Amino acid sequence: MRIGMVVDSTCDLSREWLDAHKVILEPIKVHMGQAVFHDERNAVESLRFYREHLGEQGHAAESTPFSVEQIRELFLSKLVLDYDFVFCMCIMSSRSPVYDNTVAASREILRFYHPIRKDAGLKGIFQMRVIDSQTLFAGQAITVLEGIRMIEAGIEYNPIYDRLTELAKNTYGYAVPRDVKYLRARAMKRGDRSVTWMKATLGTLLDIKPILRAYRNDTAAVGKAKGFDNAARQLLTYTADRVKKGLLAPYVNLSYGGELDKMRALPGYDVLARACEEHGVPLGETVMGLTGMVNVGEGALTVGFAAPEHEVRLA
Repeated sequence: MRIGMVVDSTCDLSREWLDAHKVILEPIKVHMGQAVFHDERNAVESLRFYREHLGEQGHAAESTPFSVEQIRELFLSKLVLDYDFVFCMCIMSSRSPVYDNTVAASREILRFYHPIRKDAGLKGIFQMRVIDSQTLFAGQAITVLEGIRMIEAGIEYNPIYDRLTELAKNTYGYAVPRDVKYLRARAMKRGDRSVTWMKATLGTLLDIKPILRAYRNDTAAVGKAKGFDNAARQLLTYTADRVKKGLLAPYVNLSYGGELDKMRALPGYDVLARACEEHGVPLGETVMGLTGMVNVGEGALTVGFAAPEHEVRLA
């Protein structure tokens, strides 16, 4: 059976990795004024966007994911022919319409694919499953990494589906923004009042940076530190500790809203890299996509891993 995987471009994996493992990408459009940018997971273009366009107006940008009609067209024109079963791994449904759009499209895809496959001489049914990753950015990549491992190992789709749905419930995505006022402006643009004006102002004046967590479709601050470097150190050393305690899937994934050399120079990075090497855990790294940069700001750090449920202690 030919099994494929589809992801949206909020998933922080490099385009090179996605292409090498034949992962199909649903790009997201980013609108800034009259300009339109396509988030296709291209690191060079992401860095150019970061340098030339993000700035102070990034919080006003609008992002447009694939519509129901575009998803339906992608499947009926190509994927129902190329594959017999497709997994769709979506950004957390509480923060984006990608999951709902894909579920809506799946009903029409499964209704209309039969004559398309028949005309192409393909026997057998086509199936698809839409999975809510329940997290975002670097965290969203964890279920994709595990799904591709299982597909390439020749495992059947039912065990893969069971594994990925369970893993999604235990995947943690974290972020440290550099600019709290930008984060607040972006949240206000989205109608999210969780970052108040007073908190944003005090955070800027005192240089307090929050550590945010996206987990089980909820986003919340779970820690804070004075200065971005201190917050990054807390998050990276905490992740190293989780690696030592044992992960539910052997991956740690990082993304950064800028040049990766700057991320690797952050305090705590060497601690995490050493822990991953000692425990045989691959450490993935990628430039954050356009959508991530727009939402959490330039120079932000995101981290993803899957672990048993635990109390978060950042210090």
